[in-house]
Amino acid sequence: MALAGQTLLDAQLDLWQNTFAFVKSMALKSALDLHIAETIQHHGGGATLSQIATRAMVPPAKIPCLSRLMRVLTATGVFSAQQAPSGIRSCEQLLYTLTPMSHLLVGSRNQVPITAMLLQSTLVSSLFELGGWLRRERPEPCMFQLRNDHTLWELADRDPAFNALFNSGMESDTEFIMDIVVNEFGEVFHGIDSLIDVGGGHGAAAHAIVKAFPHLKCSVLDLGHVVADAPNDTSVHYIAGNMFETVPPASVIFLKWVLHDWNDEECVKILKNCKKAIPPRDEGGKVVIIDIVIGAGQSDKKQKEMQVVFDLFIMFINGIERDENQWKKIFFEAGFCDYKITPVLGVRSLIEVYP
Repeated sequence: MALAGQTLLDAQLDLWQNTFAFVKSMALKSALDLHIAETIQHHGGGATLSQIATRAMVPPAKIPCLSRLMRVLTATGVFSAQQAPSGIRSCEQLLYTLTPMSHLLVGSRNQVPITAMLLQSTLVSSLFELGGWLRRERPEPCMFQLRNDHTLWELADRDPAFNALFNSGMESDTEFIMDIVVNEFGEVFHGIDSLIDVGGGHGAAAHAIVKAFPHLKCSVLDLGHVVADAPNDTSVHYIAGNMFETVPPASVIFLKWVLHDWNDEECVKILKNCKKAIPPRDEGGKVVIIDIVIGAGQSDKKQKEMQVVFDLFIMFINGIERDENQWKKIFFEAGFCDYKITPVLGVRSLIEVYP
């Protein structure tokens, strides 16, 4: 009976871990709202509870609640806590410091904008529709549209604040990942003279590429309302257009986190336009994609879990993350002859597709 009871309790713990996973997300969101990582950095890499409370403007009566928040954030690895050194008031027993995770929340390449975007209520609440959405026949509104009466792209076009949040989030992720791409895998851009970043927003990827390879002529293709707000003090050229209609010619077409937003038919249409835009393979023509390939990469449990979790998440806009066979299908349907998947970007891969 004791063994059976323990098995039930272990099962309940697993159930609760999944049930209360959102609490960890909201604790992280609170850390962003209260600028806790910045406070720790401001105090030389370690801050006491009172220092965090002061900078976050938490009233004295709420400091015990802040302590409980910090206890969760340390238990989940966002921050670490250690005994405060001598000289600090006896009531301040802990000194909070940054971990590798929270180091990503400070500095010039911090991930606060993309994290804030992903935890924004408009996106998070879309997943409340998942059960009901699964019962609907196709074609159906996506979960985001069911929840917000507009698609994500329509809302970005109508709501400047949401558009700014979305673009800022995407830029922060692009700057982060492109630092790694150009510094460690820049050979994918060797031997070419021009590149079009399709769906590239304000050009964070193009800027990183042209900084590393100044000889390259880099352009960004995106919708009119996106490029209208793009910087004009740059060598990157901006083109207002629609990737479903045409893609301007270049040696390489670059697609970072674009194709997972669209179904197979739409992806084939985009890729066909990309194929028309590039020269033959022996002249350097190719499409470079940064996206998830489910099952690719290390056999690390966290990485595999994140790939399938993100696949479920991206369904909120009717998107999909693909395994190698699914990618291969759309590449060949679009008329490409070969591809190469290099799973070197965490949960994402660097994919080269050849005409």
